[in-house]
Amino acid sequence: MSFKNSLDSGKFTLTAEIFPPKGVDLSDAVKKAVQLKGIVNAINVTDNQRAVMRMNPIVLCHKLNHEGIDSILQMSCRDRNSMGLSSDLLAAFALGVRNVLSITGDYPLREGKVLAKPVFELDSVQLLDLIKTLGRGFDIHRTSLSSKPSFFAGAVVNPGSEQPDLQIIKLKKKIDAGAEFIQTQVVYDTEGFKKFREETSGLKAKFLLGVFPLKSFKTAVFMNEKVPGVKVPDGILKRMEGSRSPAEEGVDIAVEIITKLKPYCDGVHFMTMNDVEVVKEIVAKI
Repeated sequence: MSFKNSLDSGKFTLTAEIFPPKGVDLSDAVKKAVQLKGIVNAINVTDNQRAVMRMNPIVLCHKLNHEGIDSILQMSCRDRNSMGLSSDLLAAFALGVRNVLSITGDYPLREGKVLAKPVFELDSVQLLDLIKTLGRGFDIHRTSLSSKPSFFAGAVVNPGSEQPDLQIIKLKKKIDAGAEFIQTQVVYDTEGFKKFREETSGLKAKFLLGVFPLKSFKTAVFMNEKVPGVKVPDGILKRMEGSRSPAEEGVDIAVEIITKLKPYCDGVHFMTMNDVEVVKEIVAKI
């Protein structure tokens, strides 16, 4: 069953993510993805995540499709103008990619150094509108295409944003622009997520809960203090600090979060930094 069909049928749907290589050898990325075949419904292929240069994700998406794995192409507005985005979308569809996640992209800045000149001609809402326009058979200038793509488009949201009203306003714009599924930022604050879903319950999109299993107390502190919109409750911080096996504790916490929030979402999106074993472990437990 495809990713879209899984969500449309009401099945609790699971996705994970794999990074393309920082090089030209796809074998390790494909090997990791194959281990998740039949365990998750689709795999996101990231697009220069955190402004780190890697291979174009279209290539890995194409490879995964040939392995019988439904792929989700992440597409960032940071690195391409509207012409480049349009061109890549057409190429992706021609190669069998059917799912696209629209993201604006992280600014390419690290330790005060600009790593590359950012583009940002479009943002994620405008990219969704572009995807819809291409699907109607036109380019961004309303010139007719000789043939047209049909994507299942998605977007992201941060339920724990410090500006929740603005986040929900932009989420509504994304859905109006064509987003049919939403993958959330990492969630540890279950009560905060319940409140967010109550405020967005009327929106017509499928929501996949973002899950990042903690591996250490240090990681938990980093997520709580350095990642915008991510709140790690004191109870979880204390559990991670006091655990003799923090990685196992992190898995247990992830399972508990998914169990508590399953009624409030349509599935889970695992963000595990290419660690497929922890995805398999959590799925087995839920």
